[in-house]
Amino acid sequence: MNTAAINSISESMAAGNAIPYLGPGVLALGKVGQQLPGSHSALVGHLTAKTSVPHKIRTNLTATAQFIENFKHRKTVNNAMTEAFNMEAQPTALHTLFMNLPHLPLVVHAWYDDLPQKALLSRSDWGMAQGVSQAEHYGNWVNYFEADGKLAGVEASGHESWTTLLYQPLGSVWPARNFLVSDSDFVEVLTEIDIQTPIPESVQQLRKGRSFVFLGCRFSTQMERMFAHQIMKRSSEKHWAVLPEEPTRNEAHFLEQFNIERIAMPLSEFVSAFQTRQLVH
Repeated sequence: MNTAAINSISESMAAGNAIPYLGPGVLALGKVGQQLPGSHSALVGHLTAKTSVPHKIRTNLTATAQFIENFKHRKTVNNAMTEAFNMEAQPTALHTLFMNLPHLPLVVHAWYDDLPQKALLSRSDWGMAQGVSQAEHYGNWVNYFEADGKLAGVEASGHESWTTLLYQPLGSVWPARNFLVSDSDFVEVLTEIDIQTPIPESVQQLRKGRSFVFLGCRFSTQMERMFAHQIMKRSSEKHWAVLPEEPTRNEAHFLEQFNIERIAMPLSEFVSAFQTRQLVH
């Protein structure tokens, strides 16, 4: 069953009809997982290492970030996030493989590291759309950046020449240290996301008729499910998720509801099998 799914994904990727959706679990591949926080719990542990946070919220990432923002200032949150992700970690085999596919119109990267950018640096025909916090960029939902990190504005117009758009809805450490991480950040976005306001028009156009391939993602929290649902809205009716762990009841319902086929194999094995499939064809 996995072979058939991998073949279908490979064919869709080759035709430019599939969109990789990368989550924090991708960082578990290789040594990079020892350098960068690869989960909510690992990241909240970093934030609380230097700041005292009430015990009842110490395991809640967004609440912890909000507490630090309220009592220490927003800059303290940004500095801690930058420290967590601003390391000389190299892209994993997954990043290198997927970021250099010949037909890659859109990539969604739902975490804060810059490994996709690093994997794309050998090219110049791409750009970024990154979510920004209303606390720092009131009235704007997204900033666009060129491949070299230069700000390309807050509107999508003029970027049609990009062969690949890297969409980072939560922001990223590079190039501008923009992060959506606190309760208030997400309240602002979730208030508007159902009518798609925070999602760039370019993303809305590129997703039409295309399938999503979820890699390193879990759907165990309402936030994760909501973001995935809203980003994949009005796309194809067929998607895939590499999910080796047995899904929770909520995850299983989410997968069934949106016709996301589960590929029950470790991510490293999937990458190896996908790469073999690419070489054969």
